[in-house]
Amino acid sequence: MRNRYLDLLRFLAIVRVVVYHVTGWASLTLVFPAMSVMFALAGSLMAASLERSGPPAVVRRLRRLLPSLWVLAAVFVPAMLLSGLPLTPHVLLWLFPVSDPPANNWGALALSVIWYLRDYLWFVLASPVALWLFRRAPLPTLLAPYALLAAIESGIWASAPGIAREFGLYFGAWLLGFAHHAGMLRRMANRVLVPAAVLLAAAGGAWIATHPGPRGYDLNDIHLGNALWSAAFILVVLGRGPAGADWIARSALFDRAVTVVNRRALTIYLWHMPFVVALTPLVDVVGWSHQDPLGLAIRVALVFALVGVVTLAVGWVEDVAARRPPELVPGARRPVPAGVPPTSPPPAGAARPVTVGAAVGGANPPPGGAGSRPYAGSARVPAPRASSDAKADVSAG
Repeated sequence: MRNRYLDLLRFLAIVRVVVYHVTGWASLTLVFPAMSVMFALAGSLMAASLERSGPPAVVRRLRRLLPSLWVLAAVFVPAMLLSGLPLTPHVLLWLFPVSDPPANNWGALALSVIWYLRDYLWFVLASPVALWLFRRAPLPTLLAPYALLAAIESGIWASAPGIAREFGLYFGAWLLGFAHHAGMLRRMANRVLVPAAVLLAAAGGAWIATHPGPRGYDLNDIHLGNALWSAAFILVVLGRGPAGADWIARSALFDRAVTVVNRRALTIYLWHMPFVVALTPLVDVVGWSHQDPLGLAIRVALVFALVGVVTLAVGWVEDVAARRPPELVPGARRPVPAGVPPTSPPPAGAARPVTVGAAVGGANPPPGGAGSRPYAGSARVPAPRASSDAKADVSAG
């Protein structure tokens, strides 16, 4: 049974990511740390899959993740090759991005969101071992990524490879997803959860305040502050969030929108940044300034409209990857066949269907935001993520 509250979190996160990249409002990263929330939801989903199927769940997760990437690569890789990208064996990383796939100058901006798929791939591959450790020593396993990141950010391990920084920054949120699926967060007493969240938020806030990045208090530039602040946020929204959100169904339009964004989350995530990059200089030329609300609203509307068009064109690939019947616009209510009685609630005292804590968007892997830097206005257009061997600090959305 789907948990519409988790669907709502994913919906809000991906909308927030797109709006952030168009407007460049750093405050959005503090109000809703979407990237870490999406990794937490993904971790919960992965734990549920491993619990049901064991290690084969890794293969199924990758099967659902990669086809949408291949569609994007089929469009952009030939274009980059024609515009100067050298044809080397590294181009094959566009098929399985265990490291950053190569890109030319414009492609590095438009396709910088690929870093998320790389991290997601690493986390999926690590999950069988991580879940085994988590079941035997939950707290030490959960604290390990944060300790790793603290060692890197404090200079104790200043030469750490990029993959270690990524595990430190986001794998803690993934493991909080494990804890959510296991019911640990909801079982935590308020006398434990509330002080823990307050302590994490205070520590993260103090680090953010004393270590501003090049764009001020944008969480994407402040890794340790980001991880701690996000952990506090996740504890609250997953540990004390409602068990469901049935009220969403009261509005047929909003209910459908939440369903569509969840079923097409990966497509929206992969394709929104090329439109942000392409539209930023164009809207400046015609006078839709990023400094006035109308100009920003037009920018946001144009990006969502173009993403909607491409989602109609290729979003069905997510259905095929998940082995669902492909739909142009998912979420249509199918008529009940004649003669089929309506479903009745279970009798009093009967066992209710179990709501899987990780049911967030069915088969779709969670999207998040991408790194960004200022470009032709206030829109956050990301610089290319550095390779895992020599990684520059960039934002994550």
